[in-house]
Amino acid sequence: MAQDRIVSSIKDQELIMKRRSQIVQGAVSLFREKGFHRTTTREIAKECGFSIGTLYEYIRTKEDVLFLVVDSIHHQVRDRLEEKIDLKNPSIDTFISMLESFFRLMDDMQEEVLILYQEVKSLKRESKSYVLEKERLMVGMLERVIVTCLPDEISPQDARLLANNLFVQGQMWGFRRWILQKQFTLDEYMERQIRFLLQGLGISYTDRGK
Repeated sequence: MAQDRIVSSIKDQELIMKRRSQIVQGAVSLFREKGFHRTTTREIAKECGFSIGTLYEYIRTKEDVLFLVVDSIHHQVRDRLEEKIDLKNPSIDTFISMLESFFRLMDDMQEEVLILYQEVKSLKRESKSYVLEKERLMVGMLERVIVTCLPDEISPQDARLLANNLFVQGQMWGFRRWILQKQFTLDEYMERQIRFLLQGLGISYTDRGK
């Protein structure tokens, strides 16, 4: 578990989870505003309503806080995406519904996703490897939907590349919001991206539901 990677002087696991959730919420707010490097642990403690001593009962370094933030963001994305993936009736419609859910999720969490990719470079190698593996697992979720819903249209190798492309397209809505969100609504962006994708696969947009 990610929580086990961070040393704590507290033995009550339920209390550790509760306090670290508070730490993550406070840190996300500060990282959005100031970035990781300009934020101090004392500011994080104050944002959480803790003393600096209390904060250090649950973490040891500021990097521990960043790791908890990054891990929490990945879990939120994974859990919310899993809620929307239904492969009981695989079809083009199911695939499109999953894509729309993913794009909306990236819209809801664009601030968190920006923190994730702006600050992950500050993690140590072992922690960074853990985080990147989490991302590979999320791309794998998209790949599983592609293979299941479009078995006749795409090869496994192409499904792997397409899953990565879709992952980036979702994130791009936040990364390039300075221009994209001035030119398109979220619905317009989704419709165009999905239509281009289906055309590339040789699937007509009117084939939905088949």
